[in-house]
This record gives sequence, C-alpha cells and structure tokens, in this order.
Amino acid sequence: MIRIEGVGHAFGEAGNPRRVVALESTTFEVARGELLCLIGPSGCGKSTLLNVIGGLATPSTGRVTIDGQAVKGPSPQKVAFVFQDNTLFPWRTVIDNVKLGMVYQGVPKSEHDDRARESLQAVGLMEFADHYPAQLSGGMKQRAQLARALGLRTEILLMDEPFAALDEQTRMVLGEDLSVLLAKTGKTIVFVTHSLVEAVFLADRVAVLTARPGKIKTIINVDEGHPRKSDFMTSPKLGALRNELYELLHDEIRKTVR
Repeated sequence: MIRIEGVGHAFGEAGNPRRVVALESTTFEVARGELLCLIGPSGCGKSTLLNVIGGLATPSTGRVTIDGQAVKGPSPQKVAFVFQDNTLFPWRTVIDNVKLGMVYQGVPKSEHDDRARESLQAVGLMEFADHYPAQLSGGMKQRAQLARALGLRTEILLMDEPFAALDEQTRMVLGEDLSVLLAKTGKTIVFVTHSLVEAVFLADRVAVLTARPGKIKTIINVDEGHPRKSDFMTSPKLGALRNELYELLHDEIRKTVR
C-alpha cells in the first residue's frame, strides 16, 4: 500500500551550518490493512516521516508511493491525519467538526449527515454529537478527531501521537477501540508513538528508528490478531516484545542525551 524508498529529509539548505538532517536513507513498506507503529528517540524524524508519507513535506532524497503512485502533495481522497494537538474548532459542535473534513474533501453535502453520524457511532460519541469541544474530556476530543478522519473514508490513516496527552488508563481504552476499528474497517494505519507498550499493543509491526538522522534500525513483528483485548496488555508476550523494544532503543536514546 505504502512504499518508502531511500527517503531523506533535511531542514535548511546544503552548506548552511544550521542545516538539520532529520531523516536519512529510510526504506520500508506498509502492507494494505496493516497498522505499523513508528518509534524512536525524540528528534529522530518520526513526525517528519509521517508528513512526507502524507504529502505535507517533500523529501530531500528518495520517494514515497501509495498504490504505486508517487506522492507529490496532500491526497485527501486517500490519506487522513489524526494529530496529537486538539484541532477541533471550539465554536462548532462535535458533529459539525466531523462534517468540516468532508467539506474540504469535496464530499456532496447530502452525504455529510449520514457519514458524520456513522463515524461518531463508530467511536462511541453519538450522544455527544451536539456538544461543543469545551464540554468534552481529553479522550472524547481525540475520539471526535478520529471520527472526523473516519468520516473521510480514506484507505490510509496517519496518526501522530494521538493519545500522548492522555492519561495511561484512557490511552489503553482508546487503543483497544482503535484495534476494533482496524479489524472492522481494514484501514492502513501508520501510528507514531513514544510509548513502548502502546506500540506493541497496537501494531502489526513496529519500525524502530535510530537517533537523528533517523533511519530504520529494525522492524519487529507482533504476531497477534485484531481486535486486541485487555488480557494481551498483561500477557508475557507483550512484556517480552516491550523488553525487546527497550533494548533496541536504549543506545539510540543515550545518543540524544549526551
């Protein structure tokens, strides 16, 4: 579904002493219907890579293709984003926030209401459709943002630490819900996280990035079907994979704090 080939990205012109190379020679693939997590030290280029995949940034080297077509800019018909920061408009109700994404995508107005309600039902927010963002908890706001992305009906979701600002208990519940959605919809998801446990719990595979300039150190498989239940969170299998990730990341993180 997604192919990343030799992608590098730098901020600043060549020769500029302030130039920062964020990514270097990054190559991997994401299969259709897969949830792949990106994890690595702060500043290793995870969010930059997500932006390159989604066409919000142009790689300095290499290329990205989706279904064999080169990514040359945003593709709202195929790719939707869910960000860490709250991007809901406070003066719009929840359902109107969900509909807004459809306006930008060019969905016929006659379809907005049904699609918005279907998306809110999928994330368990239908009873809050007429509430405003200020009336929602942090977890509910993230559900609303996910509903807006689902309403676009894209094949691909790019999620940049969407649960990072939430407490651990809420993150666990939303992770379970996302696993259920993946099982139902078969969407292809690339998910950036700093949490080792979250990565293992959610992902079909976890791509571990090196310290900056980021590149793929290794990719580990999580051989566990979706939807995933709470008992997987406390299983020896998850614990072993979490420990493997820790060992892979330990030296990379050390490089960033010296």
